[in-house]
Amino acid sequence: MTAPTSLWAFCSGLLKELSEQGYEVVAISSPNTTVAPESGNTELEAFGEQEGIRTVAVPMERRISLVKDMKSLWLMWRVLRRERPDMIHSMTPKAGLVTMVAAWLARVPVRIHTFTGLVFPTEKGLKRRILMATDWLTCACATHIIPEGEGVKADLLNNGITHKPLSVLGHGNIRGINLEHYSREAVAQHEQCTIHNDGLADSHTPPALRTTSPNLGEDLSKFKFVFVGRLVRDKGINELVGAFKRLHEEFEKTELTLVGPFEDEVDPVKSETKAEIDSNPAIQAVGSQKDVRPFYAAADALVFPSYREGFPNVVIEAGAMGLPSIVTDINGSREIIIDGRNGTIVPPRNEEALYQTMRHWVMHRDEVARMAAEARPLIESRYEQGYVRQCLKDFYTQVAK
Repeated sequence: MTAPTSLWAFCSGLLKELSEQGYEVVAISSPNTTVAPESGNTELEAFGEQEGIRTVAVPMERRISLVKDMKSLWLMWRVLRRERPDMIHSMTPKAGLVTMVAAWLARVPVRIHTFTGLVFPTEKGLKRRILMATDWLTCACATHIIPEGEGVKADLLNNGITHKPLSVLGHGNIRGINLEHYSREAVAQHEQCTIHNDGLADSHTPPALRTTSPNLGEDLSKFKFVFVGRLVRDKGINELVGAFKRLHEEFEKTELTLVGPFEDEVDPVKSETKAEIDSNPAIQAVGSQKDVRPFYAAADALVFPSYREGFPNVVIEAGAMGLPSIVTDINGSREIIIDGRNGTIVPPRNEEALYQTMRHWVMHRDEVARMAAEARPLIESRYEQGYVRQCLKDFYTQVAK
């Protein structure tokens, strides 16, 4: 992983389970200076302590940096020569490239890479060619490739990135979801349902929770949309805010909550979008949150108009919380959402289509209530964490023979 936060996000609990089942597990990530106050350890060290495994720090940059990338490759090769693993598994893009090349050079027998998403399909020109070349090299050095979903698999094959056999595990997704944690009942039982900001000085009043399925039959009640994720251009925030502005002008009893950070240095939204968020009292931007569940529980629907994804956990989380979703026709989202059953699929980068769908949902709450009733059962049958993890463990057993 290029950052310890990815280990926490994707591997919490999993590596401990593998260790208890007889695997000797070592987690490799870039070092991190963030210190957990309760233990005094760095984020990487704290993760290793939680999982009961060893950790090794190898500096890796997320962005392309030829000199630093070559240094990372050399350091990774040294680690692998020292550890001599029987199997190595990488997940994030830069870590995957560095790890697979180093593992090939170190002659690690089983080299697995999971593609959690692809960047090149939405890029053009030289940048697209460079990204395709790095993905090709990652695949060339890997012995086994796991696309997180069928959409990612199709992009890899259709663009000639690899001709190796590709295995989508289960129904896709690499993390699965803890259904006991992501439930309205769990949120309702949480002490005072307190919401803490992640590193922000001020705090927000917790939203009014809906402890059962949203009561969408009351035409006079407010309709609350929620978005969870980074507030950047690639997540469709410009289109979402534009569509909601029009919607709210027509339907006063509508609200939009944006949960996540702006990233103005990386992928800023338009200045007019930012101005609308700041000035519209029906739009609440609450920043990063340690616990997003109360925001799902307070909403009637998720709207997630991203341009590209691998397999968005946000849509799975919302479904587990009983929310139907409006998503774009992209990898992952179109696999989680069955159009008309647990949500609606619209074209990406299309503000008009987004507005018309949001308008339809506000006007036809009986349809939304029907989709809400199907949302959690569909997630339960496909993405329960134990099932997803067992698919991966079975794969490990298979390739280690």
